Amino acid sequence: MGVVLVAVGTVTAVAAADRAYPAYPAVLAGHAVLPALTLLVPPAAAPVELRISGKYAKPPATGEFTWPFAGQPVQGHSAIRRADDGSFWLLTDNGAGSKSNSPDFMLQLNRYRVDFDSGKFTRLQTLFLRDPLKKAPFPIVTDGTADRYLTGSDFDPESLHFAGGQMWIGDEFGPYLLKFDPDGRLLAVIDTLVDGRAAQSPDHPGGLGSIGVARSKGLEAMAGSPDGRLLYPMLEGPLAGEPDPRAVRILEFDVAAERWTGRHWNYPLEQDGNAIGDFTMIDATTALVIERDGRYGTADKACLPGAPRDDCFTEPAQFKRVYKIEMGEERVGGPVRKVGFTDLMSITDPRGLARVPLTHGVLTFPFATIESLDVVDGRHIVIGNDNNLPYSSSREPGRIDDNELVLLDVAALLGAA
Repeated sequence: MGVVLVAVGTVTAVAAADRAYPAYPAVLAGHAVLPALTLLVPPAAAPVELRISGKYAKPPATGEFTWPFAGQPVQGHSAIRRADDGSFWLLTDNGAGSKSNSPDFMLQLNRYRVDFDSGKFTRLQTLFLRDPLKKAPFPIVTDGTADRYLTGSDFDPESLHFAGGQMWIGDEFGPYLLKFDPDGRLLAVIDTLVDGRAAQSPDHPGGLGSIGVARSKGLEAMAGSPDGRLLYPMLEGPLAGEPDPRAVRILEFDVAAERWTGRHWNYPLEQDGNAIGDFTMIDATTALVIERDGRYGTADKACLPGAPRDDCFTEPAQFKRVYKIEMGEERVGGPVRKVGFTDLMSITDPRGLARVPLTHGVLTFPFATIESLDVVDGRHIVIGNDNNLPYSSSREPGRIDDNELVLLDVAALLGAA
């Protein structure tokens, strides 16, 4: 069955298969853009090979940039966390997308002051992740160096949370849960356990485990309990052999004990092929989840029959949503309850804050990968895209995507019950 929209005041009732959820409006409260080609100089102690990145990756189809890059790009934002002072930590992913093509991309986080009035990012701090204590259970790219900076051939960082005075990052290659100290030093590499068994992807050094995780479907998102005791790492997609082929596991990890509790919840995807982008708690039992399709671009720039592929979108984005969910003790081991959603393809902009052209009167967020989400306050959330530098062109065909953050007023969604 298709999706049916029925207007009900400012809320829309949506029927998807046999489920119905109300749709709550998203109003643009701010929009900031970090240019795609934003480069950092590597630390002086880093190997000379890391001064240029992208040497092992396929050059982009567009000629916008000089390839490879002279420096380390801050591209590929795969998670965001708001700091106590109102700044934002943004996690950069592995680089060009795979182990084989990313040995010269340095793993990093950057903390920014984001001025949503001017639309500018001000970088306050950079943490290049490293393994001087030799905690990685396999040889890393910079194995013979003192600082042992980590690269995109070692791990693929996709999710981020701060708890217990440490920094926790979810990785897709293992998938692993990685523990770092506040200075970016690796303290522990923890295998992912599902139902007490090892969950491993084809990129794990040991190959597929007793529970197989599809490539690029590892620990994509991670929330944490408000008291800091528990982490909730979430896979990007369903595991092979799940009774419900659309169920995505939300796992539970005890921070103090540094162990998986064995408990989980199931998040039901709305359609085949959808994936998780990010996940953050609102309170002890409710949370927000990005659910998205893998399409990109807007329908107004869709390809006509026979049109060239490089100046139009062959499969424009359709499904980009933030769902509010309810977890709770009574739902452990079963599906979460979806309370409602807001549509990232239909963000109203009554104050004219958008820094890109509107599409049919609304701001769309039509990126293939939307991977950053956090709650800012009782009314607002922040959302960011992974621009997959240099391979994603979602706003204009043939133009590399910038890194964008939108501040959204979603008071109705946050207050929905």
